[in-house]
Amino acid sequence: MTDLPEYIPPKVWTWDKESGGAFASINRPIAGATHDKDRPVGKHPLQLYSLATPNGVKVTVMLEELLAAGHTGAEYDAWLINIGDGDQFSSGFVGANPNSKIPALMDHSTKTPTRVFESGSILLYLAEKFGAFLPADPAGRTECLNWLFWQMGSAPYLGGGFGHFYTYAPFKIEYCIDRFAMEVKRQLDVLNRQLAEHQYIAGNDYTIADMAIWPWYGGVVMNKVYEAAEFLDTASYEHVVRWTTEIAARPAAKRGRIVNRTMGDPETQLHERHDASDFELRTQDKVEAVAE
Repeated sequence: MTDLPEYIPPKVWTWDKESGGAFASINRPIAGATHDKDRPVGKHPLQLYSLATPNGVKVTVMLEELLAAGHTGAEYDAWLINIGDGDQFSSGFVGANPNSKIPALMDHSTKTPTRVFESGSILLYLAEKFGAFLPADPAGRTECLNWLFWQMGSAPYLGGGFGHFYTYAPFKIEYCIDRFAMEVKRQLDVLNRQLAEHQYIAGNDYTIADMAIWPWYGGVVMNKVYEAAEFLDTASYEHVVRWTTEIAARPAAKRGRIVNRTMGDPETQLHERHDASDFELRTQDKVEAVAE
């Protein structure tokens, strides 16, 4: 199956070299800050520190959906955290998230600013703060949270497993790709069966469960994450495709997807968001045009 030499693990693992792959230079087995840098604070109570990875998109979609629903208190500043440059290891960011992973949210509307980290926790916090996108009845709330936590537990297999070995690893390993492709396809089948009977993930209402799952699994279906749609035959999951397309057409989802984005066409990148007008005035194509 492979020409790689057999790996015999040592009795005690030590970190004596980079692991290889796209993120080798920023991966390390210790926590804490590597450098001092203050965390910026803008004009709105909600301060988001993020990057438009699937986990980051969850939160910007949620914030844009809240604003679209009329929750003016959800206005926010979104600051770019470039994980390739190690911004997540600054002292300011570590103060917002000791785990050094995006996204992180600081809510300055509370007496003492409240830090919220882990994307699922942020979605739940915002849903409860604004009373939106989370069913009020116990059964509906529980079903929504079932799927929210399903995503939190499943995505590591999609991202850290399949995505890493299919896209980012320094070489292809058949066993690893097969192992995680099988699991991702099983997960897509779970979603497909659920969506065959419901318009949205947790029922007939659009909730934080959809906002959590769509950036990951919708991204795979739309071939925007890992460019593996053909490999995984995502078109065969017709109900997931239907759901993915419907959410992608929502104006708030379109806006949320480009916030803190640094890849792709310049018109789809809004590196930082501090005002609603930034979507018209500050996308990267317009910034670059002014700079020329």
